[in-house]
Amino acid sequence: MLIHHASQLITLQGGPQRGTDLGRLGLIENGAVLVRGETIAAIGDSADMIRQYPDEPCLDAGGRVVMPGFVDPHTHLVWVGDRAAEFEMRLEGRTYLDILAAGGGILSTVRATRAASLEKIKSETRERAEMILKLGTTTAEAKTGYGLESASELLQLQALLELNAEGPLEIVPTWLGAHAIPPEFKTDPDAYTDLICQSMLPEVKTWWQMHTPQLPLPFVDVFCETGAFSLVQSRRILETAIRLGFPVKIHADEFDNLGGASLAAELGAASADHLVKTSREDIIALAKGNTVAVALPCTPFGLAEQHYTPAKDILAAGGLLAVASDLNPGTAWCGNMQFVIALACRYLKLTPAQAIAAATINAAAAIQRADRIGSLEVGKQADILVLSVSDYRHLGYQFGTNLVNTVIKRGQVC
Repeated sequence: MLIHHASQLITLQGGPQRGTDLGRLGLIENGAVLVRGETIAAIGDSADMIRQYPDEPCLDAGGRVVMPGFVDPHTHLVWVGDRAAEFEMRLEGRTYLDILAAGGGILSTVRATRAASLEKIKSETRERAEMILKLGTTTAEAKTGYGLESASELLQLQALLELNAEGPLEIVPTWLGAHAIPPEFKTDPDAYTDLICQSMLPEVKTWWQMHTPQLPLPFVDVFCETGAFSLVQSRRILETAIRLGFPVKIHADEFDNLGGASLAAELGAASADHLVKTSREDIIALAKGNTVAVALPCTPFGLAEQHYTPAKDILAAGGLLAVASDLNPGTAWCGNMQFVIALACRYLKLTPAQAIAAATINAAAAIQRADRIGSLEVGKQADILVLSVSDYRHLGYQFGTNLVNTVIKRGQVC
């Protein structure tokens, strides 16, 4: 089909945007995009494109913004149950780490998810997948991490693979068995680290290659944080994963600066995520490589914290910056990338153009998919949004509503 008469066609051509280059929208006024099958076949001015392709089925954008689908490179999409009671506890003065130490937090969701069937896990996750698609996310990374034992972690991976096959949301799986120390290893976290490295990760590789040999291995992630995994334990887990052939990511510097971002840069991780308490030294280390710094502004917002990712410092150093939702049941029950952009403008001090680039082409780089999603370019996957507004700056300016009028995934109107 030919999508034409976009007031602003945002292409984001040219690949991931580093440092102060962030925010190049590649905007075409009165633009049009031709879709053939699942891919983009041509881009240009509406009048020219209508003349060149007079017989194409048409979708009139009606003077509204047309842009790439949002890419959410950090979600905990798959879980069972909720933690609304803990939200109230935090309002009463309990900290996140206090709740975790008392057996709540991640461990509360672990108990519910371990007890759930595959169909229960898929049912609850499917509802969230449908919700974020309606809000414009066409590709989402999704982590396991609410089992903390081999069988449950693999069940979550299976749920993600089956939901990805259902579509239309494209799901990029991450194994996060190193999300927290399970209760049975509470007094011996090194033993759980041993189990991950010696047994769980090899089992994940074997299972994956038996079930989906046509797909690349999933990411492996670790929560490098006080109360979770130390820097030494995180290094051991990630180095083991790399030796087994997995691409890697890291949660780092959400509450304390342990050096996880520098570790990610050293190991060539796809991304380092959270980065609230990241030091100048870590920021420079990230900027020297291609590890994407992923800010999760919904999380400090959800926790009513005052500190956010130092995005301007990351850009000034020449780093690659992306944004993500961190959709999860405890600290950020929000999968709305439009709201992420609004927060990024206010608390990360990004312009709407910078926030949009961070939520599309740079977010695609954070999951190593920038070669086929995150921008509107010939040959790329046709993941396209038609907004309900005529100026892209309404993303960021408006918040609390859905500005997405039409979602197109792989060339199909959803």
